[in-house]
Amino acid sequence: MNEPLPMDDKGPKLPPTYPPRTPPPQKKPVEPPRPKPSTKPVTTSLPLPDPGQARVQTRRPRMTVRNRRAANWALAAYPWTAAQAVTKVTATVRAWGHTHPDDDQLQQTVRLLVGAAAADHGRRISVHLADQDGMLLIAVLSHTDTVPDDTVLADLAAVPATASCGTDASDDGRRVWAVLRIDRPRPRATPAA
Repeated sequence: MNEPLPMDDKGPKLPPTYPPRTPPPQKKPVEPPRPKPSTKPVTTSLPLPDPGQARVQTRRPRMTVRNRRAANWALAAYPWTAAQAVTKVTATVRAWGHTHPDDDQLQQTVRLLVGAAAADHGRRISVHLADQDGMLLIAVLSHTDTVPDDTVLADLAAVPATASCGTDASDDGRRVWAVLRIDRPRPRATPAA
């Protein structure tokens, strides 16, 4: 026979006429467990050299400029980028209070450096500027694996304010740089006739 339904204060207890509520799906999928790092280092460190022994350098350090005023810009590597770089470098050098080298020498140097880096056919170049002790460093990196080309050095050395210039290849790509004197040139004494 039928058993009577259990009773409570509100009346008989009836079974639900709809399915029970299910929890909503997770918003973020469950991630698989992350791999555990190996306990063994990938590379072993080299022992320190003895005094008087040459230090083995396994990787060339990246270009760093420290303890001096510096500025840098990343630009697209197009032929017309030289005009942007000239504007930025000249404005920064003048904002630092330097009046020499004159604008023509500064512009000529920046155009040569940026033109050499843009000729490497990379996507971007970076222009780095720093000053210290009466000298101004302008370095341009091409960010490509190009062999250093020395043809631009003769043109850079011909600029009157140039104290030094060079080019090399590093992990950052080909680097072309020039160091300019920022002190006024001394007037030449004319010999007595």
